[in-house]
Amino acid sequence: MNRSSFFSGIRAQLPILLGVAPFGMIYGVLARSAGLPPEIAQAMSSIVFAGSSQFIGTTLFRESAPFVVIVLTTFVVNLRHALYSASLAPYVESLSIRWKILMAYLLTDEGYAVGIARYQQLPPNENVGSPHYYYLGSAMALWTTWQLSTAIGVFFGAQVPASWGLDFALPITFIAIMIPALADRPSALAAVVAAVVALAAHDLNYKLGLIIAALSGIVAGLIAERFTPRRVEKVE
Repeated sequence: MNRSSFFSGIRAQLPILLGVAPFGMIYGVLARSAGLPPEIAQAMSSIVFAGSSQFIGTTLFRESAPFVVIVLTTFVVNLRHALYSASLAPYVESLSIRWKILMAYLLTDEGYAVGIARYQQLPPNENVGSPHYYYLGSAMALWTTWQLSTAIGVFFGAQVPASWGLDFALPITFIAIMIPALADRPSALAAVVAAVVALAAHDLNYKLGLIIAALSGIVAGLIAERFTPRRVEKVE
């Protein structure tokens, strides 16, 4: 193992973990209030390991939404992971299948944001070991924090004072992730369109506004990407 890169990845993830920890506690509290057994609530964090989907799925479960709506909503919300995977593909194509499976399981918004920043500093497949261990350190720090904070929310959530206002962590964490990622016109347009549609469709039943907003943002980003001129580097 490349210990230096691994621990560098952990250090890079530390500021984000300050928002992730209360986020995980909120999920644990929400899951228990929705009627999920402790072991099921905790298993979602270990198996699904996707905060947004866990929140939305749990909320829909609490509202007795049809099973198909729950599955469809969480599927659409997680479609962004396909985009993350496509972005990472050139950097990991030479890795073994075990590496790819592990990285796919650990892929999250926060893990991607930290990992892709490291990969983009290097040409694809150059310095093969270092950036992957950097990603692994970052992702494992996130995974561990999510499991522990979820367990605190699940098993001790009833003892957390409401005055702590932990619900601030959800928007703060995603804002911190999203803003640095809006590096070009298509991504900025996608974010704006999704935000406007989400607000307009906020009152729809079963959180369908989230599905419509996500799809609208994806479509807007793809259209903008298609019509945005690509910069061609001058070769001397």
